[in-house]
Amino acid sequence: MALSVPYGVIGSTGRMGREIAAAAGGTPCLRVWDEGETCDGTPRVIFDFSSAAVLPRTVELCRRHKSALVMGTTALNDGHMAALRGLAEEVPVVQSFNYSIGIAVMAMILREYAPLLADWDAEIAEAHHVHKKDAPSGTALMLGKALGRDVPMHSFRLGGLPGDHEALFGNEGETLSVRHHAISRSVFAIGAVRAARFALTKDKGLFTFEDVVRG
Repeated sequence: MALSVPYGVIGSTGRMGREIAAAAGGTPCLRVWDEGETCDGTPRVIFDFSSAAVLPRTVELCRRHKSALVMGTTALNDGHMAALRGLAEEVPVVQSFNYSIGIAVMAMILREYAPLLADWDAEIAEAHHVHKKDAPSGTALMLGKALGRDVPMHSFRLGGLPGDHEALFGNEGETLSVRHHAISRSVFAIGAVRAARFALTKDKGLFTFEDVVRG
């Protein structure tokens, strides 16, 4: 279902920028890309799935237009997160490394049940397309945090894979795996639009996609 409010896209010419515009419908009133920026109105919400280096510009645009923010950029450091927390004191911000409903539920499952396997070996594997720059992925790090302990992580960059993530557990007699496979990049855009609708119901604050899924 398309957004019914004006919106902006940072990285509008990128793969995720185009997917978000397709999922949100219409034409973004604010478009930002490497070579420039166009603004034909006041966006109620801004999507940023570009790169961490662009975050200061994104924060400035959100403050200028008093826009909610849906942040899907990975490889964020402590300084970036501090900037998002500061922005969240003024506008609603949803931040996640993955906007798939399945991944959100997978993280909930691991957080709830992984402690029952505390004496098992555990590792995380992730695979993405060859253009993905960060490894391990932000999603793998997020799942590792949900596990509640440090575990080995393995990254693969193969072809055009949208994203595979698996948490593996084992002891001397059995193994268990929890796996998510993204069939299309569009699932992340659909989740981002859902996050935008959630953000538009809030005055301010920092939220995760799990908050969105839980409603």
